[in-house]
Amino acid sequence: MPASTDALDPRLGRLVEGIVQLAGGDLTTRIEPSPARDDIDAVIIGFNLMAEELRAANAELERRVENRTALLQQAHHQMERMSLTDPLTNVYNRRALVMSLDRAITDAVETAEPPAVLLLDLDSFKGVNDSLGHGAGDLVLKIVAQRILHAVREGDIVARLGGDEFAVLLPATSTAQARVVAARIVESLSQSVTVDDRRFNFGASVGIASPEGTDSAEYLLVKADTAMYAAKRDENSSIMAFDPVLLYARQRRSQLVSELRSAIDAGQLVLHYQPVVELATGRIEGVEALVRWNHPTRGLLMPDDFIPLAEESGSIVDLDGWVLRAGLAQLRQWQTTLELDDRFTLRVNISAAELQRLEFVDDVRAALAAATVDPAHLVLELTESKLVTGTDLEQYSLRGLRNLGVGLDIDDFGTGYSSLAYLRNLPMDVVKVDRSLIGDVATDARQQRFVVALLELIRACGMEAVFEGVETRDQAEMLRSLGCTNGQGFYFGRPVPAGEIEAVLAGAGGHHPVN
Repeated sequence: MPASTDALDPRLGRLVEGIVQLAGGDLTTRIEPSPARDDIDAVIIGFNLMAEELRAANAELERRVENRTALLQQAHHQMERMSLTDPLTNVYNRRALVMSLDRAITDAVETAEPPAVLLLDLDSFKGVNDSLGHGAGDLVLKIVAQRILHAVREGDIVARLGGDEFAVLLPATSTAQARVVAARIVESLSQSVTVDDRRFNFGASVGIASPEGTDSAEYLLVKADTAMYAAKRDENSSIMAFDPVLLYARQRRSQLVSELRSAIDAGQLVLHYQPVVELATGRIEGVEALVRWNHPTRGLLMPDDFIPLAEESGSIVDLDGWVLRAGLAQLRQWQTTLELDDRFTLRVNISAAELQRLEFVDDVRAALAAATVDPAHLVLELTESKLVTGTDLEQYSLRGLRNLGVGLDIDDFGTGYSSLAYLRNLPMDVVKVDRSLIGDVATDARQQRFVVALLELIRACGMEAVFEGVETRDQAEMLRSLGCTNGQGFYFGRPVPAGEIEAVLAGAGGHHPVN
């Protein structure tokens, strides 16, 4: 029977044990060579070298695995961060806001310190994209995001929801504290922004909401959005806190928008007409067509009750089209049945949205042809504040209308942001001066000097003026004595249905008694 390995040489036993340990994963296993330095020691040294190489290779493998794992984790975190970040402004996006808002609402159940959320968007932002392109608009949004970040407190979360709409989550914040932050944001955004050597001014409307009961994050945003739109309509404040009454009002407005869409086909719209008078002679030189909505349950609604709704909902184009066609048809009827002055014109208000439509000029041409009305007898009026953008498309439409032979007026001058230098570059014929600028012209010498100066400036720009809001004989006579040629207002006649204005045109021979 052969002798055991240990009996032959104990080093061989240690080699076997080392191989077993190495195979088991213990890469630190080493065997001490003997002083003999013979063949067995040479094998032991080779074993130790092999074990060291295995240890080094394993360490390198572990290092690579750790690096690859770290890179994968970094990529995962980057992807997660990208999924929660608005790529343009680098603030949070809607998903991140909703997640944070859900957590804040949950935490408030335990702490009894509910969060507040601000929802805001810019006023007149569309003009930047329209006039300078989306690249300039993107630059403005980046600037806006930074201004909001500097206006909020540490710990507040800023997010861009889309377009020019932003939101701010204010953890554990009262409505009063939220108003303070909102006011700082509004103040910051009120500062002008210069892009491509052009200066723009933006206001901001802010809605504030806090959770109640079982409000979800999405419903809280709906409440803040409702408050924001209420702030847009409020002339006295750009910041509004949510109130349940606002939600009811919004629901009513939504219902009214739905009803407005069918009002045209249902024959519920009517036109009233108000005279525009030549002050020196009393001649009625034209009438302005003003739309009314004969609502089946709410009675006769004035334009302020539904025109903003039409603009918000996109129904304004259909509404403008109906007013233009109905007004021209009425004018044609008068031309065939009454002895109107050759200079008699129909004035029709149009929305700035029409000027953004390439087909608008063709639509006007078709409406004139259908009514067989000469373009010179139609005047289109545009509100001054709607023309602050002065885009290339607006200029194209205005010049197309001018080439068609249609008259063009700026309405409500003095209520918007334009200057006479700006208006001088537009192909306009007449400036209708808002009632707020004539004030106490009948008795105030300073007001009289102001009117004279304003009239001279308008004429220097190659235009004439119609002064709105003339309510008394004294105002009419003073404006005439100051050199004003035309006026409009309750003194000359309130807006009335076609039958009543027709009686005035026929009975007075087209003249109104000013003296």
